[in-house]
Amino acid sequence: MQTTAVVLTGPKGLSLQPVPLVPGASGDVVVDIRYSGISTGTEKLLWSGTMPPFPGMGYPLVPGYEALGEVVEAAEDTGFSAGDRVFVPGANCFGDVRGLFGAASARVVTAPERLVALDPATGPEGALLALAATAWHAITPQSRPDLIVGHGVLGRLLARVATLHGSAPVVWETDPARRAGAQDYPVLDPGTDSRRDYGVIFDATGKAGLLNDLIGRIAKGGEIVLAGFYPDPVSFAFPPAFIKEARLRIAAEWTRDDMTATVRAVNDGRLSLDGLISHTAHASDAVAAYQTAFTDSACTKMLLDWEGMA
Repeated sequence: MQTTAVVLTGPKGLSLQPVPLVPGASGDVVVDIRYSGISTGTEKLLWSGTMPPFPGMGYPLVPGYEALGEVVEAAEDTGFSAGDRVFVPGANCFGDVRGLFGAASARVVTAPERLVALDPATGPEGALLALAATAWHAITPQSRPDLIVGHGVLGRLLARVATLHGSAPVVWETDPARRAGAQDYPVLDPGTDSRRDYGVIFDATGKAGLLNDLIGRIAKGGEIVLAGFYPDPVSFAFPPAFIKEARLRIAAEWTRDDMTATVRAVNDGRLSLDGLISHTAHASDAVAAYQTAFTDSACTKMLLDWEGMA
């Protein structure tokens, strides 16, 4: 068997090509992907060749860890049936082509426990659930943002989840075009904000060079949460951090509990995923779509539509 997938063959080497589809174990589920998201974090780093060494990464590789799909084949004991709508966080079913991520493919084979059952009416926004669950995971009862740095999709979701939990965060964004789209929170040019007593700052930019500036913006005993992915070494000047008694926390990947809570919040209307997708392209135009996602600042989130590709 084979399918069609996006394949990264090396830095700036990306194409849409046939790949082997390795039959799964008897309990695996076959899913046709409807929409997959393009990550401007880890996937851009792989595309540009700046991804730091990480277990399981290398070329060739099928990218993508945020996808909405439909089950086409499942054994009775998997808990899934043909026609079920599911969130797919990736798959590793492409033979010698790495599938550490593996969701940017017309069809995948994966273990049922990897899938998340969704409401049948879930639209393309369902592909955003990985980012929403990442935001959910980062925010804890003891650590809620007073300031969020960056108004990309992750920054927006952090602000929405924080607001849902009763916080009132401020968001910084240097790009004027990205300051639109706020929901019940202000988005400021950081140059206009003189405040230096934020209790908790969440950074969603992935820019390690901001850390010293952010330390200067926290109150004594304040916390900085690194919510993005940082390709460069993270370092800071010790004396200002010492004076502030700064705390540093790294928010990692979402857990199954985070995803369950996120899906529940979306389904009952407490958390909206509306207005986050700026661009959609058909998967047959994947090469141009990735270029746009990685180089056009107006593109906050690009989805690939896999209609007719399975």
